[in-house]
Amino acid sequence: MMVLYHFVFDLSYFGISNFDIHEGFWFYFAHLTVFLFVILVGVSVVLSHERMVLLGQGEAFLPKLLRRGVWILFLAMAITLATYAAVGNGFIVFGVLHLIGVSLILVYPFLRLGAANAFLGLLVILMGLYLQSLSVGYPWLLWLGLSPAGFYSLDYLPLFPWFGVVLLGIAAGNIFYRGYKRRISLPELSSSYAVKPLAFMGKNSLIIYLIHQPILIAILYVEFGAEISASIGII
Repeated sequence: MMVLYHFVFDLSYFGISNFDIHEGFWFYFAHLTVFLFVILVGVSVVLSHERMVLLGQGEAFLPKLLRRGVWILFLAMAITLATYAAVGNGFIVFGVLHLIGVSLILVYPFLRLGAANAFLGLLVILMGLYLQSLSVGYPWLLWLGLSPAGFYSLDYLPLFPWFGVVLLGIAAGNIFYRGYKRRISLPELSSSYAVKPLAFMGKNSLIIYLIHQPILIAILYVEFGAEISASIGII
C-alpha cells in the first residue's frame, strides 16, 4: 500500500498524471496506509517483548528497544537532510520514521498497562486532533503536533495524535498476542505462495521504506525524464 501510494504521489508531484491526492480515494488510502503502518509498530513491540520474556531475556528488552529507537531516529534525521537538499520547502521535519524512533524510546512504560492502552491511545488521538486546530508562531513544537500557520511537509506525523495509534497497537497486541500466542483462530497460510512475498516485505519493511522512493523516481525519470525535468525547473 505504501509503495503504491507513493507511486501515485510521484506521478502527481512530477506532473506526469493528474491524480487528486488531497481528497477522495487516494487521500483516504494514504491515511489508512499510515494508520496500519503505525498501529503495527505497537503490535510488533508487544510481540518482541513477549518473545523475549518467553525466552527468559525480558531484562534485555529495554536496552534493545532503546537502541532500535535511536537507530531509526538517526535514519529519520538522514531523511530530513536528504529531503531538505532535494525539495527544500516541504522537507520532512517529523515524518513516520521520526515518529517510530521517538515512540520506541517512549513506549516501554506503557507495555505494563496492557489493553488499557486503548483508552490512552484514544485520549492521545483526541488531544492531537485538538492541537491540529491551533497554530503557533514558532516551529519548535512540531514534533508534538503544534505547527505554525501555513506549515507544510511531505510527511508529517507528530506524537499527538499518532503516538495514540501506537498505543492502540499495544492494546491490540496484548489482546490478540499475549504470551506470544495468537488468541484468534486463523488458517495456516505461511507456506502459501501468495503470502510469502507479503511476509518478505513485512520482515524487510524498513529497508523497503528507505529505498523504494529512489527506485520509483529513477524508474519514472527513465520513462518521463523530460516531463520531470520540466516540472522541477531543470529545463
